[in-house]
Amino acid sequence: MTPQAKLQQLGITLPPVSAPAAAYVPFVRTGNLVFLSGHIARKDGKPWVGQLGKQITTEEGKQAARAVAIDLMGTLQAAVGDLGQVKRIVKVMSLVNSTPDFTEQHLVTNGCSELLGEVFGDKGTHARSAFGVAQIPLGACVEIELIAEVA
Repeated sequence: MTPQAKLQQLGITLPPVSAPAAAYVPFVRTGNLVFLSGHIARKDGKPWVGQLGKQITTEEGKQAARAVAIDLMGTLQAAVGDLGQVKRIVKVMSLVNSTPDFTEQHLVTNGCSELLGEVFGDKGTHARSAFGVAQIPLGACVEIELIAEVA
């Protein structure tokens, strides 16, 4: 099944690329690699604000990371024209706005990783890092960046 067909089956419509909030571009392609800038979690079109271990639960954080994955795929599609061109999701790096004692950043990030695996199959399995950080721009709960190999 193609990534587009899988998204349709899941009822997911990819959003257009968001305008950068500062001095950067949403993606850079060099050779067969596409580097996507960090995307923050959004809910109802606004930053999904809060801190894991304080106002946001692990399960809510996982949903926020899933929402980021949808935005990332929208940017990736804009970068390559067709998600069928993706040969591999290479790397995901996740920043989780969390309290000092919160230790489930990896479980939050699964929201992104699991959706990428569902949409891209084996091509969606990737290397990954998940970090707890003191704050993310605009107070967002999660920010994720992605590297993909494309045809």
